[in-house]
Amino acid sequence: MRRTLRLPLLLVVIGLAGCATQVPPSGPPQPPVASQPPQAPAQPSPLLQSSTAERFFTQTGLASFYGAAHQGKTTADGNSFDQNGFTAAHRTLAFGTVVRVTNRNNGRTVKVKITDRGPHISGRIIDLSSAAAHALDMEQSGVTRVSVEAFRADQAG
Repeated sequence: MRRTLRLPLLLVVIGLAGCATQVPPSGPPQPPVASQPPQAPAQPSPLLQSSTAERFFTQTGLASFYGAAHQGKTTADGNSFDQNGFTAAHRTLAFGTVVRVTNRNNGRTVKVKITDRGPHISGRIIDLSSAAAHALDMEQSGVTRVSVEAFRADQAG
């Protein structure tokens, strides 16, 4: 009889020892902050109008544009594309983010709102509407080197 109690008692002790050594999970692993796309500013309209705006994103690379072939099609944010609006497609920036795009060849700048995902061609960082491309004087070249800056309005007032 003594022998029959040893095996169940041993199994209970082993089971409890296994539970005692487990570390409680701390939740799902979080990606590094740098890899998370920036959140859209709460109020995009005052961006870039205030000297207290804080730049939270910069990128330099090639820009292209899209226009008439996409006119009226639904963008990734659910709205209709307007080639005459000042909008853009970016791979990671949140919809509604307003960015300043500067043509590195001539210094011209334009503000656009991110409404779509793209560009879908390797090596390009942003796709602009026809109106934005016209403002940057890049319609003839089709692709140009740009700087993209996103700003967060100062919450301190």
